[in-house]
Amino acid sequence: MKTLFLKSPSANVRIMILILVSVIVMTVDHKQGHLKFVRSTLSTLVYPIQVAVNLPVEAGRWMLRSFATRRQILAENERLRGEQNLINSKLQRYEILEAENMRLRELLGSTIDFKEKVLIAELLAVEMEPDRHLVEINKGTREGVYEGQVVVDAKGVIGQIFHVSPFSSTVLLITDPSHAVPVQINRNGLRAIAVGTGQNNALLLEHLPTNADIEIGDLIVSSGLGKRFPRGYPVGQIAAITHEPGSAFAKVSVSPSAELQQSREVLLLWPHSGDELHSKTQEAM
Repeated sequence: MKTLFLKSPSANVRIMILILVSVIVMTVDHKQGHLKFVRSTLSTLVYPIQVAVNLPVEAGRWMLRSFATRRQILAENERLRGEQNLINSKLQRYEILEAENMRLRELLGSTIDFKEKVLIAELLAVEMEPDRHLVEINKGTREGVYEGQVVVDAKGVIGQIFHVSPFSSTVLLITDPSHAVPVQINRNGLRAIAVGTGQNNALLLEHLPTNADIEIGDLIVSSGLGKRFPRGYPVGQIAAITHEPGSAFAKVSVSPSAELQQSREVLLLWPHSGDELHSKTQEAM
């Protein structure tokens, strides 16, 4: 019964004993390494607990890094997409400029023998009705444009100025039913009149007898008669020849040389004194 009333060691005494034992164990382990296996075993047993404890923290860090990386990737993709669109836009513009440069070179090359003033104009509007073939260009009286002035493109004669204003002008195309051009067969000099038919791809040669020396494929050029169109400019090629019974004249269809449906730039011509002198000489003959 007396043992129930025995006093246990005080807390301070127990702490001192534990400290003393710990120092002894550490000293022995440091010098002889007897507890290395125990430490290894304990580390192996505790490692899953450490992993489990650190897992939420590491998962949170991984998610933050993932979200940050995703935002960076999305921002980078958006930036690269914008740069690509800008580059594609510039590339398309360069292609357009290159094509336009080629068209202008062809246009200027078509007048290599023309010694007087020329002027490049751009199309503003197109009016293609069965009874009216007109286009509007961006040059007017400010640039010296006048009614009746000849208009060509890189391939041949387009038409002539029908109406002029300070900032723009209206061109009557050679395919208009009211338009006529004095022409000649380039192969033999045979003269005729090329009139518009109201069709975008056809002219008609008038006053050619059925026995005239003409062939499909013959090049038709402006003759220079009439003091309006300079001589030697392509007008078209003979596409078809029809001999109607009882008629003294052949029906000759001509395909225009000018790209009436495609040209975006045209060339305005001022008459050359040599052309006028040549026209007067031909008329006198």
